[in-house]
Amino acid sequence: MDFNVKLNKEMTNAAKTKDKLRLSAIRMIKAALHNKEIELMRPLNETEIMQILSVMTKQRKDSIEQFTKGDRMDLVEKEEAELKVIQEFLPQQLSEEEIEELIKKAIAEAGAVSVKDMGKVMKILMPQIVGKADGKVAGEKVKAILSS
Repeated sequence: MDFNVKLNKEMTNAAKTKDKLRLSAIRMIKAALHNKEIELMRPLNETEIMQILSVMTKQRKDSIEQFTKGDRMDLVEKEEAELKVIQEFLPQQLSEEEIEELIKKAIAEAGAVSVKDMGKVMKILMPQIVGKADGKVAGEKVKAILSS
């Protein structure tokens, strides 16, 4: 099913059930995608959509962390609810083993031998994990493997 069709269907369902938080989160996703389409002056492909959703997920996680430090539980709950909705539209997340397998393949493909080659490995790895795993976590694993 086309991503925009799925998004519109979910938005309609949220409006019918009067789920204001879900409706708001879906509208936010649609706005982010629409703004990117305007910026690029063309429709987005699947990879670009996943990148935008990944960025939105990362923003929510950072916000949750900051609001928790600031003892703003009302905002933490709102961000967590938005995060949950955004994650529904992302593909199934990769397991630790799958991420490590992809990292090992990327290291072999790049011919990486030290942490200095991390950029080459990440360049190969990121397109494979976008939307399926946290890039920051993957980067830390790459660094750990290359430094051992």
